[in-house]
Amino acid sequence: MGEAEIGSTPDNPRGRPWNRPVTLPRVEWRFGHPGRRYQPTEWLTVDYAITGLEEERLRAFERSIVWYTEGKGEEDMGVHFFERFVTPGTFAGAVPEGSFAVQLPASPSSYEGVIVKIRWCVRVRVFFESGRDHVAEQVFTVGDVPPTMPP
Repeated sequence: MGEAEIGSTPDNPRGRPWNRPVTLPRVEWRFGHPGRRYQPTEWLTVDYAITGLEEERLRAFERSIVWYTEGKGEEDMGVHFFERFVTPGTFAGAVPEGSFAVQLPASPSSYEGVIVKIRWCVRVRVFFESGRDHVAEQVFTVGDVPPTMPP
């Protein structure tokens, strides 16, 4: 095979060579507490920096704090905080670097059980004009519930 074709098509709107790898964004996190451990109702502060955004133009950006369950049965998820930025003017304060502070709720606490686990995370999601998106998250702990040991 020869070199990849370069040209703008509906499937390739930026006219990239088809065999060129796509660079994935990378997110670096800095939490206000060492070890990413928080108590219920405490304020969570987080700074983030996203690299690898140079190749594509942004369409939207989201940042959120969520909890979710893992394990047996149906998985649940709750959104505690959510922000969406959809215009280039609003991106300036949030991308590629940003920070936010949110007061955590009284429950649920993080839990490491044998059958089910409850996890909290900070999540950012970048939407590109090409139609693709990228999600990055970092888990943190809420509360002091000790892990359950198998029998």
